[in-house]
Parts: sequence; C-alpha cells; structure tokens
Amino acid sequence: MSFCKDFKPLLFFSGCHAQTILGSLTSFHKAPKSVCHFIILPDNDCLTMEICTPKKWRADDPTVVLLHGLCGSHKSNYLQRLAKKFYKRGFRSVRLNLRGCGSGRGYSKFLYHCGSGDDVIYALKELKKNSPESKITLIGFSLGGNIALKLTGDLGEAAKDLLAQVIAVNPPADLKASVRLIGQPKNQIYERYFIRLLRADVHYRHQRFGLLHVNIPYNMSIFEFDEYYVAPQIGYKSAFEYYENCSAKGVMGKITIPCQVLFAEDDPIIDSDIFKEMKLPANIEVIKTRKGGHLGFIANPFSRTGVRWMDFFLFHWTDKINPRIK
Repeated sequence: MSFCKDFKPLLFFSGCHAQTILGSLTSFHKAPKSVCHFIILPDNDCLTMEICTPKKWRADDPTVVLLHGLCGSHKSNYLQRLAKKFYKRGFRSVRLNLRGCGSGRGYSKFLYHCGSGDDVIYALKELKKNSPESKITLIGFSLGGNIALKLTGDLGEAAKDLLAQVIAVNPPADLKASVRLIGQPKNQIYERYFIRLLRADVHYRHQRFGLLHVNIPYNMSIFEFDEYYVAPQIGYKSAFEYYENCSAKGVMGKITIPCQVLFAEDDPIIDSDIFKEMKLPANIEVIKTRKGGHLGFIANPFSRTGVRWMDFFLFHWTDKINPRIK
C-alpha cells in the first residue's frame, strides 16, 4: 500500500464528512441514453444492465462495467457521471444493477448482499458471449468494490477469461471492521441513512412478492440488520459468518489479473487499514489518500484533475490496459 500525495482536497471542504456529502450530491453529468438489458438468473430472479454504446464502438473496443454500492443503482450520481465520461472516451459503459435495484426494482424476490459475486459473474458472461473480443474492466464502488474483488479472487486464473482488469473504490473488504467503524457514534448519520433505505427495500420486496411480514426497527444498527435479517436470508447462521465468508480480504492473494484499489484514510464508512499488514501480489496496486472521505475525492476545480479527482485517477488506471483509447 502506498500513499498518493497527488490529491489536494477542495479548500474549506477537506473534512471527511464534507467530502463524503459533497461527493454524493447531484452533478451536472447525466448518463447518455442507455439500453436496458434483462438477465434471467438461474433462480428466475432478474438483473438489469443499462448499456451505453458509443456510435463508433467496435466489438473489440473496451467495456467498463460499473457496480454500485449499498442502496445504490444505475441512477447513482457517480455511476451516471462516469458512464458519460467513459462513453466520451470510447468505452461501452455498462451500469449493472444488483438484485432489485434501479431498473430491476420489483423483479427480484431475493436480496443482493456483499457476496453477490455469482450474479455479477453471470452478467459478465452475458457480455462476453455477445462481444468476446472486448476487454472488460470491472469497477466496483463501496459494497460493489468488495463484490468485484471477492469474485475476482474466487475465480483465480479463470478471471482472465472474463476480465482484463478489476478496480475497487472504497471497498469494505473486511466487512466486520467496516461495520464496526460505521457503528461508531460519530458516523451515526450514515448508519441511519442506510437503515432507512434498507427498511424501505425490505418492506417493498416482501409486499411485492407476498413474503411473510418482517419488522425492521428504525433504530437498528447495520450489524443488527445483518444479524437479524441478511445472514438468515442468504443461508448464514450469523452476521459474523456472513462477514467471514463474503469479505474480499481473504481472497486478495488469489487475484491474478491487474487490480487496483483506492482508499481514503479518513473514510468514515470503510476501514482503510485492512490491507496494511498484508503482502499482496505484484499485480495488485493499493493506493491511499490522506483525505477524500467515502466516494468523495473532491478537488480544486482549477487543478489539472478537475473537481472530480476520483474520475481522473480511474482513467489513469484504465488507460494502462487501453492505451489507444483517449
């Protein structure tokens, strides 16, 4: 892991909460017109992909698959913004919705979670089947980042058949450590925000599919939600078993393709020290900034990177395997 001194946070907005909140605000970037593609999973649930294809895109041009975080979707500001920017750079951009999210809302009886790698692999195979020569970069954000890293590690050498590169931004690769961090009183604003959205999603899904009513108290912690609801729903005895089996940290050493990970040291949601003592393979690059918050990285708008430093850095990484795309 190495520190990057290139990121200079926006003056007067360098704190972790300011960076996190500013980073989540609506931007002026809207994704180009997309085609919604439905994927039927083996259990008859559906995923959707919102695909933006440049007019001059060829079957051997690159594809970027963008995977959202907890309670996000293809409509998330950062996914729309990046879809537009990658589109302009000649990439086919695919915003993949996890179960029940975005344009797939109401089509999935089962829930998505930090171990939903098999669903993403299924979607990647669909893309590869239709354009086998296109090099795919998978970029996951927050929860999506953990999923991206975990599935790539689980695949091992087989990942090379599907992906050319995997990137994770602020991934909770040690779920137990990150749940402990977000549960601290100083970060309660984020925990309350997620619980409110998760409760609404649970109640909607149970009503939509006629499932037994379940009571999710509004004052639950993320850990309690995982212990009471998520773990039993996906076949685990406890939240700790869920965290142990679905954290990417345990399989990082098995990743065989080019892999980059971006952390901010002051992230109020994700523990950024999880790889500090780990010896990782040479194909994995882990970069940490001192500031940036969670999916923030808001820089001086007059700097060479522009206000969205994260986007600039992602292009730096994707250009390594797509040097002819500018």
